[in-house]
Amino acid sequence: MESGHSEPEPSSDQLHSHKSPDADQDEIKDGNSHRNEWEQIVSGPSVQNSETAHLCSTCGKRFFWKSKLTRHMQIHTGEKPHSCSTCGKTFNQKSHLKVHMEFHANEKRYSCSTCGKRFYIKSNLRSHMRIHTVEKPYSCTICGKRFRWTSDLSRHIRIHTGEKPHCCCTCGKRFTTTGEKPHCCGTCGKRFTTKGQLKIHMRIHTGEKPHCCGTCGKRFTTKGQLKIHMRIHTGEKPHCCGTCGKRFTTKGQLKIHMRIHTGEKPHCCSTCGKRFIQRGQLKTHISWIDIMASAFQMEREYFRE
Repeated sequence: MESGHSEPEPSSDQLHSHKSPDADQDEIKDGNSHRNEWEQIVSGPSVQNSETAHLCSTCGKRFFWKSKLTRHMQIHTGEKPHSCSTCGKTFNQKSHLKVHMEFHANEKRYSCSTCGKRFYIKSNLRSHMRIHTVEKPYSCTICGKRFRWTSDLSRHIRIHTGEKPHCCCTCGKRFTTTGEKPHCCGTCGKRFTTKGQLKIHMRIHTGEKPHCCGTCGKRFTTKGQLKIHMRIHTGEKPHCCGTCGKRFTTKGQLKIHMRIHTGEKPHCCSTCGKRFIQRGQLKTHISWIDIMASAFQMEREYFRE
């Protein structure tokens, strides 16, 4: 039976405010999702000291974000997904491709006033000028040693900190540098860490000596060799013995001299066991043994006759 009164129709606001249990669950899920995303953003930097940090399985280096690890892995895999549409050269980072594209868009506008070498980018010219000015703007805060580039300073700092970020995936032993030598000489098979080292090495096979002494005209394979040679003309002896004050042209000469004070004799005769400070002394000693052995043999043959 119908009652004398009926339930009032719900208003449109009430209909909109009313939700089914499923709708409530969806709202809770959405709320949790947004809260989780926010927590990840807020707690992101704390990942550095967490067990869940993104770890490179090859060298052991850790990263805050997975995207950084993915990009880092391209160093080990050699993957270069970004390709130049003009020349086809590939890069592992988009930013490197962007810089490269400027090479096609512009000519080498920046010229070195000392040697004439030209550059696409002004910052590259500034870095190049340090070769001529011997400028070393980056200084070690611990020992004061100075460097031309930040990468050299970063490697040097590991001497003081003992940091060994590169890990062998087979035995777990850790190293300061990777020791990887991906550049191989096609003539003798010797391997090098950088392309520049390989380029200099190739001059052994080609006989190229691009660096010339302006005083005597003698030519050299590397700029370092020319720099040391110039000390013959200038009389410069930059390396000083801290014990007796004697000065030397090269670091190698100073190293050998220091053995006088330390008593170190690293070169040993395999025949008699006598030890020497210099390899040249050992070589002379061995030659003398050979001469004496030959003389003794001739003497025996003479008396035998």
